[in-house]
Amino acid sequence: QVQLVESGGGLVQDGGSLRLSCAASGSIFSINEVGWYRQVPGLQRELVASLSRDGNPYYIGSVKGRFTISRDNAKNTVFLQMNSLTPEDAGVYTCYADLMQSGGYYYSYYWGQGTQVTVSS
Repeated sequence: QVQLVESGGGLVQDGGSLRLSCAASGSIFSINEVGWYRQVPGLQRELVASLSRDGNPYYIGSVKGRFTISRDNAKNTVFLQMNSLTPEDAGVYTCYADLMQSGGYYYSYYWGQGTQVTVSS
């Protein structure tokens, strides 16, 4: 059974930083794309950042220059470094991974449980 476990969320002041981590565990053969979504009540879920297996990143416009997504392939872990946070960055951040399980034949998306990020003004 594959699990994605997030950590690193919490409360931070306006202008502060947080680093989110998402560790995938279980019988994993290969991980393709990884990324982070953000959900704010009343708004549509949005893709904040993603990273392809070959290292090509994507960022939503509002976080460019402030957020950095990275991955440690040896540890099956993805990170989201968030700097210069503002209250508009707050929400539930959920990681995902497009991966193939050991002995599998196709890639599927797996999701973390979500971690709350709160930014006080």
